[in-house]
Amino acid sequence: MAGVEEEEALLPGTVSGGSSNAENKKMLAICDPSKFAHRIVVLSLMCFLGFGSYFCYDNPAALQTQVQGDMKVDTAQFMQLYAWYSWPNVVLCFFGGFLIDRVFGIRLGTIIFSLFVCVGQVIFATGALFNAFWLMEVGRLVFGIGGESLAVAQNTYAVSWFKGKELNLVFGLQLSMARVGSTVNMNVMGLVYARIQDLIGSTGHTTLGVTLMIGAVTCVFSLTCALVLAYLDKRAEKILNKEQGKTGEVIKLTDVKDFSLSLWLIFMVCVCYYVAVFPFIGLGKVFFIEKFQFSPLQAGAINSVVYIISAPLSPLFGFLVDRVGKNIIWVMCAVVTTLAAHIMLAFTFWNPWIAMSLLGVSYSLLACALWPMVAFVVPEHQLGTAYGFMQSIQNLGLAIIAIVAGTILDSRGYLFLEVFFSSCVCLSIIAVVMLYFVNLIGGGELNLTSWEREKLQKLAAIEKETE
Repeated sequence: MAGVEEEEALLPGTVSGGSSNAENKKMLAICDPSKFAHRIVVLSLMCFLGFGSYFCYDNPAALQTQVQGDMKVDTAQFMQLYAWYSWPNVVLCFFGGFLIDRVFGIRLGTIIFSLFVCVGQVIFATGALFNAFWLMEVGRLVFGIGGESLAVAQNTYAVSWFKGKELNLVFGLQLSMARVGSTVNMNVMGLVYARIQDLIGSTGHTTLGVTLMIGAVTCVFSLTCALVLAYLDKRAEKILNKEQGKTGEVIKLTDVKDFSLSLWLIFMVCVCYYVAVFPFIGLGKVFFIEKFQFSPLQAGAINSVVYIISAPLSPLFGFLVDRVGKNIIWVMCAVVTTLAAHIMLAFTFWNPWIAMSLLGVSYSLLACALWPMVAFVVPEHQLGTAYGFMQSIQNLGLAIIAIVAGTILDSRGYLFLEVFFSSCVCLSIIAVVMLYFVNLIGGGELNLTSWEREKLQKLAAIEKETE
């Protein structure tokens, strides 16, 4: 990483010579945007940019017992808190990149989306303080408007500052920090609630509201990171003639009619898989308390295992899949392992740490193997539309299944809920098998090894040069 040439390559637009270069030499390395030390500071801010959003996203899961008890709501109503987060993102996934590129710019856009997250969490907490569950739902809606778009802004900053071979590592580090935020939430919010309860002397909606308001501090911290990052990016633009980051997304809904069968199967795998993971985590704490007789603290810890494992494994699995290839095989392994984990949780009383560890490993592996496959079956000019559509139907599925899962739990109990989640994973397995054969018949590159894929890319480049 040492070497001015590589650093300049990572920050295109760096000027050589002239007064700008002379000024750079006078600056400390940590203040010079072209130096590695400064980019480490920027990377740290990028990672913490989404910390508050991920910390507060699963506040309901960490406090499920308290929310249902203090707000006097059943499980179906409780899961509406997740549904309201997902509803706006059924649409916003298409427009987040457009707003960043054409309307706000990356710096202002990031600040605005961070504000939505911060204000949404404050409204959410205020709803609890005033015993108004409808206001809590409004807060989650506002929170959701900013949450997914903030992730787009975070990735755009990463591309702007770290073009080149470091980019995959940067994405992995950002994902790891997101999972750290989720893990800290699962293990801390219950303790915060208990501490506030001791101070107030009783439980109730006021205790819940104060606890959630304390959680909003993490969103304020992330907003502060957005402001500092905007200043540093503006400063780098002046010093290095660096352009504002662009998402590179060109959304054309008319492209949907050109999507291949392979892409639709990838969408099906995505939706059927994730609806069996996130809604389960949202309801998991009480599940572990009731079935396995865990204490609330133990239940919160085991419910966070998926995120704990994902934090270090996501970058490692990303590196592994990049080097090996065979994406469909990796996806199949992940989905089958997830099914095994749900079956263990449903029909056995084995230590749930085993099943949750398997779920954490499979979740990390699937994310690294599934999402890159879109780029193999879609032309570059349709990538923005394809990823936007994938996120859109994922959020639509999460919103619907959150409501369905809560209704099943209220009427049938946890065994039926686990059978339902297992059925969703089975649909995902069917889609993966179909994807394998469709790819095999079509001679596609979804399941090629990395060296076979590299060979094809070189041949394509040679053919293009000879045209």
